[in-house]
Amino acid sequence: MVPFNGVKIFSATMFADRGQLGDKVTAWIASSTQRKLTDIIVTQSSDAAFHCITISVFYQETLR
Repeated sequence: MVPFNGVKIFSATMFADRGQLGDKVTAWIASSTQRKLTDIIVTQSSDAAFHCITISVFYQETLR
């Protein structure tokens, strides 16, 4: 069995967008019962001026 057949990337750099990122991920997960999550990876990157949060959601989607 393949561990995943899809990946969805959520990313934000602006402060307000980073604060809403979890809600966006939750809404996307709830939007389909055909997806079984297999892994979620949260990554933070920064430079002198910006901070970026990325949430990578790996999933197995039932194909009809």
